[in-house]
Amino acid sequence: MNHYEAISYNALNIFTGSDYKELEKLFGQYRSWTNGWKNTGKKTAKIDPEKEWKKLEEKGINLILKDDPAYPASLKETPWTPLGIYYKGALTDGAEPRTATSCMRGEPRVAIVGTRKASLRGREIAKNFAQSLNNYGINVVSGLAMGIDEAAHRGVVEAGGKTIAVLATGLDTVYPRQNANLAKKILDLGGALISEYPIEQPSYPSNFVHRNRIISGLCAGTIVIEAPEESGALTTANFALEQNREVFVVPGPINDPNYVGSNKLIKAGAALITSIDDVLDNLNIAVNKDTRVKNENLNEEEKSILNIIKEAGEPIRVDKISELSKLETYVVNRLLSFLVIKGIIKESGGKYFL
Repeated sequence: MNHYEAISYNALNIFTGSDYKELEKLFGQYRSWTNGWKNTGKKTAKIDPEKEWKKLEEKGINLILKDDPAYPASLKETPWTPLGIYYKGALTDGAEPRTATSCMRGEPRVAIVGTRKASLRGREIAKNFAQSLNNYGINVVSGLAMGIDEAAHRGVVEAGGKTIAVLATGLDTVYPRQNANLAKKILDLGGALISEYPIEQPSYPSNFVHRNRIISGLCAGTIVIEAPEESGALTTANFALEQNREVFVVPGPINDPNYVGSNKLIKAGAALITSIDDVLDNLNIAVNKDTRVKNENLNEEEKSILNIIKEAGEPIRVDKISELSKLETYVVNRLLSFLVIKGIIKESGGKYFL
């Protein structure tokens, strides 16, 4: 990457207030960021490009431009492609598939998104899906927001894996502030924080919508968990559809407001999923099922339920599992749901088996 191009792009990004259309217009007119700065920004802006670049270096922030060979290939294929990406941590090598359904090369990625006002159950589902994806070598991408996003990132972090958080602010600021420690853990474990916005720039509500196209664009598919009717997760799902990526939805009760948007997506044709296998099979991601981790990250109750199913040697009903485990039926149902989500057990006709 031309060093002066990156410095000039950063200066113009600050100068234009990250106005995508204005930046695109400048590049189209001058055919390079360096020329754009010399002919536009340098004449009118009180910005020192070298000084601004030094700020990035001091904060450990990198910048990669759209025409760089290492720029994520999947983003290049999307409408409204980010012209530049700031990042901290490690991005993958850009060897993504040309379509969502092709076999993945390099490090496959799947997004998990949902409401900030998630229920406890919704957060647990997000966490379990994220841990399962991580166990199969799939990088989880989300937006570091409260609720579903946070739960997904935490699921990966607790499993010691890598996850990517896409921010709607410059990388000098973590929003919400409550997730600053989580952001640090993501970096410590080899993940990444990315943004299309320069540092020291105010964050606008529209930024959160715009960043959603990056979340979906980085991934082969997007999993939606608990999306109310006006949820930002729905914009991520819509971007995924526009980008010809898969959309997966966890269904919920018809009278639960957190699932109104989710259930509408299913009615519109999104894939209904109840386990990690649904995602892997749909995306045609090659996984050696004989070597899958069957009991990693399980708590003692989950391990107890799994042992009962193993020892049964045949499909077994909830009431029998409840009797053998001495756990209430509602507790057993919850544990079974998470084991199914993780792809550890299967269910058919009300019976559970390996």
